[in-house]
Amino acid sequence: MLGLLVSIGQAASTVEPIDIVEQVRLDVRTLAMPEPVHATHSLRLTLVVLEGAGWQHEEVVAVAFAAAGLLSQCGVRLESVERLRVVTPPSYLDLYTPLSRKLAAHLSPPRPTIYFVRDTRQQPAFDAEAVGRGNSRNRPEMADTVWVTRAAQDLTIVLAHELVHVLSNNGEHVELRDNLMRDESAPGNTRLTEEQCARIHDAGVRHGLLQPVLPG
Repeated sequence: MLGLLVSIGQAASTVEPIDIVEQVRLDVRTLAMPEPVHATHSLRLTLVVLEGAGWQHEEVVAVAFAAAGLLSQCGVRLESVERLRVVTPPSYLDLYTPLSRKLAAHLSPPRPTIYFVRDTRQQPAFDAEAVGRGNSRNRPEMADTVWVTRAAQDLTIVLAHELVHVLSNNGEHVELRDNLMRDESAPGNTRLTEEQCARIHDAGVRHGLLQPVLPG
């Protein structure tokens, strides 16, 4: 029995922790951002960069700012960005619901949160995945998050597309020409309709992901 207890203790001591090794709040005023003509809502983003997943910190910041810029057509203004650099066990580097739930629960950062991961072990596999309120029933710890893998192309479009899914709490795609929410992301697909913007505003405020901008 003593030998068993020693073995268990040794195994527990070898478990690699999840650690935030850097936490930086970025000043959005220092970057060239398209300012909405009439900003009606503000957005605060949290970026989680997993060490060893293959992402450069400058890259994820640039992509997040560019993606948020596409939302300016809906009157959404990027208010703040917080970037977390996180060290995890290697098994956590890929999107995989059982472990990603634990990661999200452990970190519990402000939402919406964008996780920059290495790959996905989900089936079916997507290069990026949005987890809104509607598809998080079996993984509530991951609600209001976006997970982007290194395989994703057209990163700005992909991230903006997934953010709209989360903010609007809607997983539908459209067939409208040049629309951001077409099923296939492409550089020219950047537009959002008034109805889509209204849905972003309504669900975003209701779930605490957007804040109304007070006039003045």
